[in-house]
Amino acid sequence: MAPSKPLAAVALLLLLALLMVADAQPASKIDCPSACKARCAKNWKNKMCNRMCNICCGKCNCVPSGTSQATRNECPCYANLKNSKTGKLKCP
Repeated sequence: MAPSKPLAAVALLLLLALLMVADAQPASKIDCPSACKARCAKNWKNKMCNRMCNICCGKCNCVPSGTSQATRNECPCYANLKNSKTGKLKCP
């Protein structure tokens, strides 16, 4: 009889976790074009910056708030995407 109590506790925890996941709302999509326009406005390669930023934003659903390299870590997915051919960072 002793093993049934831990098993019941685990089952209860799994049920609670399942209920929490079911109640969670999916993150809303951000407006990538306007977020990237703001990020790339002062970039000297504005067109290319916007194109790459929109690709990264589409994959990560986030764009760092500032325009400097210091704000890249606000969005780890965005900051860590790399070009598969060169291994360089993909997102401006």
